[in-house]
Amino acid sequence: MHVRTPKTWFAAVLSVLALTLTTVTTDALVAPRPAQALDNGVARTPPMGWNTWNTFGCNINETLIRQMADAIVSKGLRDLGYKYVVVDDCWFNPNRDAQGNLQGDPQRFPSGMKALGDYLHARGLLFGIYQGPLDQTCAQYFDSYPGSTGSLGHEYQDARQFAAWGVDYLKYDWCSPTGSISEQVARFAIMRDALAATGRPIVYSINSNSIHEKTGPQRNWSDVANLWRTTEDITNAWDTGQTNGYPMGIQNIVDVTVPLAGYAAPGGFNDPDMLEVGNGGMTDTEMRSHFALWAVLAAPLMMGNDVRSAGAGTLDILKNGNLIAINQDPLGRQAVQVSHDGTRRVLAKRLANGDVAVALFNEGSSTTTVSTSAAAIGKTGTSFTLRDSWTNATSTTTGSISASVPAHGTVVYRVSGGTTTDPSTPTTFRLRSESAGRCLDLEASNTANGTGALIWDCHGNANQQITQSGQSLRILGKCLDAPLTAGNGTRVQIWDCNGGTNQQWTFQGNGTVSSVRHPSLCLDVDNGASANGTRVILWSCHGNANQRWSRS
Repeated sequence: MHVRTPKTWFAAVLSVLALTLTTVTTDALVAPRPAQALDNGVARTPPMGWNTWNTFGCNINETLIRQMADAIVSKGLRDLGYKYVVVDDCWFNPNRDAQGNLQGDPQRFPSGMKALGDYLHARGLLFGIYQGPLDQTCAQYFDSYPGSTGSLGHEYQDARQFAAWGVDYLKYDWCSPTGSISEQVARFAIMRDALAATGRPIVYSINSNSIHEKTGPQRNWSDVANLWRTTEDITNAWDTGQTNGYPMGIQNIVDVTVPLAGYAAPGGFNDPDMLEVGNGGMTDTEMRSHFALWAVLAAPLMMGNDVRSAGAGTLDILKNGNLIAINQDPLGRQAVQVSHDGTRRVLAKRLANGDVAVALFNEGSSTTTVSTSAAAIGKTGTSFTLRDSWTNATSTTTGSISASVPAHGTVVYRVSGGTTTDPSTPTTFRLRSESAGRCLDLEASNTANGTGALIWDCHGNANQQITQSGQSLRILGKCLDAPLTAGNGTRVQIWDCNGGTNQQWTFQGNGTVSSVRHPSLCLDVDNGASANGTRVILWSCHGNANQRWSRS
């Protein structure tokens, strides 16, 4: 979370404040537990609720939050699953008490934080709160709120305090340019363990990206938290042109989050940030698309609007029962990408009862037809039923799935019937170059890290057999890897599988295969050559025949 400020000021303050913030050192860190899925009994489906920040920022108090809680109940949102009411930054007294305990701001929260939690619990809601792992919260870092009351050195004390107040959800925000990814993991793990030690079930939501190298997409954080932010902060706009920088539009966030589908499971979900539905700034079509995409991406559905004044159009989106059911499906899957040609994107999310939710997303600026097939989304059979999540209308098909989709729109069908296979189930194939007619191959069947890829006459040996799992491509037990600092001409290699985005690949609708870490670079047969032994490299995506591949 950042304080919303002009980008020019934001850039300037970073250069000054980055020099003055105390650096976290590894000596102060406690090593995290071995990597394992976080299983603390909460967030078995993506949490739903409301957060103060998007609309109110630091301008919060207990009266506002109580009014919002009452509106969530009276408008029927609680009964649809919106239960977490999260009090973001600026809730605290800028000074800890004599024993080092956190306190609510006495002017903003005169009744105290436990009383607020009790008020929420009495209405069937759950209590969320905000804190940071370093010495300052985000608002304090930007001098928008006084004090230095982050949890650094107080983790177990703060966790006990939160539990005593009845907190059910902690948003924990790094908000600093300092610290390596390993230091972030260690620091976030301290609070994970502190929360566990309280014995109270508390959803643990982290953001490692604030004013930092974007470590959200660089690892699977499910051993550390229940929710982990994938990008910088969202803003109320469709496209800010950011790859992953401040602030992020809807389209930009989708681009980063889609490749991370393999990380999502009950108890741990990618978090593309809070909803902007109802805040203006986007068309009705864009807001509907925003909500639909968050639903199929198994994202937390945390409202960020003023619920008290929400109009019929906003409530129509937020209360869409079909999409909420898809989001809250107990299988806990995030939709995987079926196809993407740069304009038309198809995502498929397998559901617990065997249905598949398919999202037909038009990223372009004019209406277009977006199509896929039952087979492509993991369905086999002769007849299928499609239920439109927006209109509730049903239709039947023998296999074709298609819709005319407006600019920036998303049509979501729930597809039932036939037999379901998992669209992310591993499959084995060869990659044949369209220009050369030869297959991607590992030199001399070498399995050493750094072995380069090349093309060779297609055969059935193991050094041409590729197994896909999610977006990773495995050969001879290693993963096809794009070096972290890759550019035009960098050779594609194999390396021990580590789950990083440099080992994830996207099959585009035009036959190209792009790197997730370097999305502008595609698998390329060097210089368009066709001889055995020609290197397979990365090059700026252009879609010519030497960048087009087919599975065989």
